[in-house]
Amino acid sequence: VQLQASGGGLVQAGGSLRLSCSAPGATLDNYAVAWFRQAPGKEREGVSGISSSGGHTYYGDFLQGRFTISRDNSANKVYLQMNSLKPEDTAVYYCAADLGGAGTIYVDEYDDWGRGTLVTVSS
Repeated sequence: VQLQASGGGLVQAGGSLRLSCSAPGATLDNYAVAWFRQAPGKEREGVSGISSSGGHTYYGDFLQGRFTISRDNSANKVYLQMNSLKPEDTAVYYCAADLGGAGTIYVDEYDDWGRGTLVTVSS
């Protein structure tokens, strides 16, 4: 499935953004979806994931409750609400899908990836 991530931009520290992941021409109903991010010079890391039903969610330990993942299967979208943003959250954020997966945040579990959306948090 081809994915599109959107909603990135420039925000001041302490601000909020909401990222969206969609799959034009396809349905995400049976896919677990996760968000990953990659900052310059760093490895890609898992941010948050959600199971196909939305019943299970996973978060990176570093988030400390600042982000929330959700999905609206009727709209065919998965969202990442990011609050209390910090400069260290600056990265390209990618969404990825795993058919029938659990929604965990391990890179190797995901086969389908979107192009990413840049989030820049200024201090």
